This record gives sequence, structure tokens and C-alpha cells, in this order.
Amino acid sequence: MATGSKSAKPAARAARKSASARSRSASRKRLKSAASERGLAGADIALPREHPELSALVALVGKADGAVIGAYRDPLGGRALLVATLPLRAVQPTPFQRDLSPTHTKRLAEKIDQAGAFLDPLIVVQGQDGQFWTPNGRHRLAAAKVLGLKQITALICPDEALAYRILALNTEKAHTLKDRSLEVIRMARNLARREPAARERQFAEQFEAPELLTLGILYADNSRFAGGAYSSFLRKVDQFSDRTLTVSLRERAGYAARLLEIDVQVKKLIAALTAKGFKSPYLRNYVVARINPVRFLKPKKGNKGPLMPIGQALTRMTAAVKNFKVESVSNADLAWVAVGAGAQD
Repeated sequence: MATGSKSAKPAARAARKSASARSRSASRKRLKSAASERGLAGADIALPREHPELSALVALVGKADGAVIGAYRDPLGGRALLVATLPLRAVQPTPFQRDLSPTHTKRLAEKIDQAGAFLDPLIVVQGQDGQFWTPNGRHRLAAAKVLGLKQITALICPDEALAYRILALNTEKAHTLKDRSLEVIRMARNLARREPAARERQFAEQFEAPELLTLGILYADNSRFAGGAYSSFLRKVDQFSDRTLTVSLRERAGYAARLLEIDVQVKKLIAALTAKGFKSPYLRNYVVARINPVRFLKPKKGNKGPLMPIGQALTRMTAAVKNFKVESVSNADLAWVAVGAGAQD
């Protein structure tokens, strides 16, 4: 019995030490977590409706026959925001958003009606000429109109710059490459009119990727353009310009025109390959990959620039599409069409 008691004591001490160590570790984790926390505390968030930063916005809501519900500071950035309802006629989607999908609008309206509540407020900004713009609620706004709502709930921000954060904010319907490209080129053209001296690179964060500007020009002129086949090529050669938006958009229009001419030749090659018995939805990807001058180029370590200037790349691609030999494509390429070209889409 005594021996057992003695052997139990070291075990108990070890258990206490282990528990103490776990406690210290948990304490350190809590301190580390507290040190990494960001934003405002609860006491700093609520604001009176009459707060000076929001007085003009409150007046606009009243003028529009809306109702202010409350005011607060965004817990992350600290900017002053309003919670309000607005009549549907007072809210418009930003003029550079993607096109409305009637199918998605109808489905969304049905789901909201089934829930019996409109619980997801629009993000609304004070746009040009005192208008209210929603950068990420076009389909919810349309669904509200289908349902015949008089007012819609909104989080209103006085900062118009938020309207140019569409790609980051819009989560209610997945963006396709076409959607993203059209929104980016519409934003760019709007900004070029408003800020003609602004340089394209200043808006790199809003535009996300330079190739979206070039593809946007093509989609705006031809909604059926097969941009997916060329996106991989453009990602390697396109870059944001240090020129003004006005000048850079003119340059991009030239690149888009050249790419469209290349696509005309690609279509002829697809027709010729189809006539030879190549039946695959990836024929375009295959042809574009074959004429892509940077297909096998790899960036040098530390080099984040384009693999080749876009003008030079388009010149080489134009020559490659003219020299493409349909007879050089063998039956063995069919498997590559399905697997290799499909992976690049």
C-alpha cells in the first residue's frame, strides 16, 4: 500500500505540471489572439443618426422618401454607415455592372417569397448627382421589383469609391469570365470620363487583372466572343499601363482588334479541322494553344512582368495562325484536344 502511494505521487505531480503547462499555453494563445484582433470595440460602433459624417446622407434618404433605421461605424475600417430603407425607384445598379439575368432574378424572387422575408440588405453608395447606387445588389433589387416591394433595406455608405469594388463585393451570383470582363471595362470607361488624367495602374486593385480590360472590349463588341480560349495567352503578356486611362483604352482597343482578326482565322481553321473529322468542343483551345507564342515560356525567377510585350506576342500569333498547317494535325492529337486544351479553358 505504501509503495503504491509513493508511486502515485510522482504521477500526480506530473499530471499537475501537465495541466499547468496546458493552462499557460492556452493563456499565451489567448494573449496572442487578443494582440492580433482588429477593428473597433462594441462601445465605439453605435452612432447617433445626427452624426456630422452622415448628416448629408440622412437628408438624401429623407428626400428620397426612405427611412433611416440607424447609424454605426464599420467594425473593420471605422467608416460611418447608415442602415435605412429606400423606395425601389431611388436605387439603381452601378452603370458598369454585368447584365441582368432574368432566370436568376425569377429564381431569387421565388426563394425570397418562400422565406417570407427580405433579409439580405443591399450595399448602397451615394453615386453621381446624389443618386443611390448598388454595386452588388442588382439581382436582389430586380427580385424586389418582381415581388412588388415598396421599400428595400440597405446599408448605405457615403463613399462613392466603394462602387468600384464590384468584383470583390458581388457574391450573389458567380462571375463568369465574360461577366468580370464586361464589368471591368465598364468601370474603366466610366472612370476615364470622370478622371481623364488618372492612370490605368492606379486602379489595378479594382480591375483585378489587366487581361480583363482587353477581353472586356472584345465582349462589349461581341457578346459571343470565346474569351476563355485566349485568357491564358493574355495573362502572360498583358499588364497594367502607366498611361492615362483614356490613352490605355485606345491602345487596348487596338490589341482587341488584332485579337479579333486572329480569331477570324482561328474559326476558319476550326472549320477545316471539323471537315477532316475532328469533332471536339475544345478545337478552338487546341488551335489557340498551337499558335500561342508564349505557351512554353516560363517566367524568370523574381520577374513578375509579362513574358513578352503584348504587341510582339500578337504579331507572332498572327504569323502562327497564317502558317498553321491543318494537315499537320494527326489523329493522335484528338486526345490532346480533350485533355490538354480542356485544362487551359
